[in-house]
Amino acid sequence: MLQLTTVRAGSLLARRATAAFTTSNARMSSHGKDVAESEDLSQPMYWDRRAIPLPDRAYKQDLTAADKSLKQKEKGPWGQLSKEEKIALYRMKFNKTFPEMKQGSAEWKTVIGGIFFFVGITGLVVLWQAHYVYPPRPRTFDEEWQAKQLKRMLDMKVNQIEGFASKWDYEKGQWK
Repeated sequence: MLQLTTVRAGSLLARRATAAFTTSNARMSSHGKDVAESEDLSQPMYWDRRAIPLPDRAYKQDLTAADKSLKQKEKGPWGQLSKEEKIALYRMKFNKTFPEMKQGSAEWKTVIGGIFFFVGITGLVVLWQAHYVYPPRPRTFDEEWQAKQLKRMLDMKVNQIEGFASKWDYEKGQWK
């Protein structure tokens, strides 16, 4: 009897290990090329923001030989640097100037265009529904019908103390 229980326990453990191995393989194989790269946010980062003008690190990290010689020249007097060299040094440290950061984008044009596109599509749907879906207007909306209804209400003297008929002069046949 003990032998039978041991065999069953061994079989159960073997099945469980096999199931765990196949599910872990399936889980690992599902993460292919489409997994997003994660950034290490503990490292200094570069950004262009007007509110925080000095980013944690310089814009250019990998300097060429010309950039390295310019960095050595930077340590000397700045009066000997040309305007182009000063701009190149600035562009090593920062990507954009303040006026470039303040400059707006043309994204609003895309947003307005998208809004007009969807309003136009909605208008076409409403026109299609008015033509093919909605029933014809009832005859009570016609001008002739409403004039007859008004005359009938005045003839019946509907609410003649405070309401509709009180504003009609029955002797002269006109509104008061």
